[in-house]
Amino acid sequence: MHFLPTSYEPWGVLASVLIAALASYVALDLASRVHRPDRTAALLWGAGGSLVMGVGIWSMHFIGMLAFSLPTPLGYSYGLTLASLCAAVLTSAVALGIASMGRLDATRLVAGALVMGMGICAMHYVGMAALDMAPGIAWDAAWVFVSATIAVVASGVALWLFFWLRSVDDAHRRPHQIGAAAVMGLAISGMHYAGMTAAAFPVGTVCLSVDALGGAGLAVTVGLVCAVLLAATLALAALDSRVQRNTASLGAANARLRSVQSDNDALHRRVFSDALTGLPNRLLFEDRLMHALLRHDRAAERGSARKLEKIGVLFIDLDGFKPVNDMYGHAAGDAVLKVAADRLQRLARSSDTVARMGGDEFLLLVEDAGSVADCMALAARAVRALDEPFDVCGRTVRVAGSVGVAVYPDHGQRDKLVANADAAMYAAKRNGGNGAALFAAHMDLNAGEQLGLLNDLRQALAQGQLSLHYQPKIDGRRGEVVGVEALLRWQHPVRGMVEPARFIPLAERFGLINQLGAWVIEEACRQMAAWGRSGLHMRVSINVSAHQLREPGLVQRIAQALQDNAIPAAQLLCEITESVAMEDVEGTKRIFDGLARIGVYLSIDDFGVGYCSLSYLRQLPARQLKIDRSFVQDLEQSKDARAVVDAVIRLAHALGLRVVAEGVETAAQRDILLQMECDELQGFHFARPMPADALQAWARGQVEETAQLAFPASVLDLP
Repeated sequence: MHFLPTSYEPWGVLASVLIAALASYVALDLASRVHRPDRTAALLWGAGGSLVMGVGIWSMHFIGMLAFSLPTPLGYSYGLTLASLCAAVLTSAVALGIASMGRLDATRLVAGALVMGMGICAMHYVGMAALDMAPGIAWDAAWVFVSATIAVVASGVALWLFFWLRSVDDAHRRPHQIGAAAVMGLAISGMHYAGMTAAAFPVGTVCLSVDALGGAGLAVTVGLVCAVLLAATLALAALDSRVQRNTASLGAANARLRSVQSDNDALHRRVFSDALTGLPNRLLFEDRLMHALLRHDRAAERGSARKLEKIGVLFIDLDGFKPVNDMYGHAAGDAVLKVAADRLQRLARSSDTVARMGGDEFLLLVEDAGSVADCMALAARAVRALDEPFDVCGRTVRVAGSVGVAVYPDHGQRDKLVANADAAMYAAKRNGGNGAALFAAHMDLNAGEQLGLLNDLRQALAQGQLSLHYQPKIDGRRGEVVGVEALLRWQHPVRGMVEPARFIPLAERFGLINQLGAWVIEEACRQMAAWGRSGLHMRVSINVSAHQLREPGLVQRIAQALQDNAIPAAQLLCEITESVAMEDVEGTKRIFDGLARIGVYLSIDDFGVGYCSLSYLRQLPARQLKIDRSFVQDLEQSKDARAVVDAVIRLAHALGLRVVAEGVETAAQRDILLQMECDELQGFHFARPMPADALQAWARGQVEETAQLAFPASVLDLP
């Protein structure tokens, strides 16, 4: 195929390059004005700048098109020419929008360059399509690709220049801006003429739009209008700069008038701020807490239709701070406190308050907390943030955080909210630190009550006041009792039955929990042996605490108890709560692996309330997963609870785990769980925890056809 010869008017080429450079210079100036604190002014500059910059870039393109000539007369259709102008304006808006951002990272640079490059290509090739040629234009794909590449690269360079010029001081800015504008102008022109080179016109081609836009007079008019518009924009920018300087001068004068107010503000900061970290101190924290509580109470009195939001208080103490202070000096300790304060501040919302109590203690006030679970999730994030290494004085040091959480109105009187969070924080420390604890009523026992209960607990171990009660687990498909959970009970001679929620935390705090745990292991194995001798072979699950997991000889203790009582290891199941398992994944895995090697079955308890991830769950050789009772209780009323439970069951089955649902109290809950194919059920709907002899009598009742639930033949060998 033969093509018509093409040529360019030299004046048109020169004019288009000059217009491109001038438009680039204006664009660089506009980019500095859309990034300013005054958002209204920035938006006005952005909107007007997009139009001016777009017209400038389009004018360069259109003048270059008008400078192009063929042996046949040419003209440009109105609609597509206007469309190419719109593409230029929109591309300019994208460029100035990115320039208004605080920083330019790699993602924004690449994405912005691609979008702008496509916009410039759209402007050019839509403008070329305004030449209604018959036959049509023949395109060289290689040159089209070259022009698109130039457009994308030029756009990326322009964005980089927008941000680079911010770092140039005013004295050297103008020559740098002129040089940058020249480079951008040449790049834009290069894209245009590469795109024109891609177009070829077959011999015999005629322009059907010859009577539309065209002619040298139009080129001159467009060039002059564009130049005037760009010059007017520069003049307006110069006037804006002068106004800004005058405003700065007025500001300096006003600053002198505000000196007295500044002194007052400084005094306020000294009274209400921590000098080291700049955070609010306890005085300001308590003031904000008081106002938050007053707002909450007023909303409650008005009977607001909106659900009342909770108020959370997090009490945060740094674990391992004193050794850092002692070993590296107070300067290092102060640096750790500053970094810790900054990390906590980044976790908080603008409506929250992070305060330093003094020493290595911090408080976090969470207004509109949402729920207790939201506060615990925030506490977990705080623990993770503080567990990151600290770079101090050229050294890497590690500390951790213990976080106590109290929520109003759930956790007692308003004037005890901070004290309750403090008590919960100490509970987190007793659990080994580097974790969070939610306030519970037993944490508020006074010292005398705690001491008396502690002495009684020591005597209970020696005097045989402790016992195990057993709650059956029911197979979901067969409806048979397939195991029991051993639950610790304390029958006090004076106090009566003492709730585990009162004495177990006390045992953890004062170091008795390992003795209690050892007694439970021995008693559960002894009872399994006693049942076995009478023909009842029942799998028993026991709970293992965080303190027991840190006990070096736990696996050996369990193995010895099984051996002493001649119990098959597979008949014992150890339950470890999800939150405890996740506190020290590597340590938990070592214990799990040790127990699995001797044949003990393992279960993750209270699943769903902690922060266990799939990757962690797969590392642990567990056989069973136990859904927390809080989800089971909401099954009948909450679609969310049903969705969570269904997802957990599916997940567990995909990982080859059996699922137990605890806290089943109604027939409706049972039916929902069975429909979800839950493997085992446990709760008051089936049976309450009962003493060992009662369970044996119940099993014997099956032989006598009086049992309420069936026992499979595999566990029964009763005489």
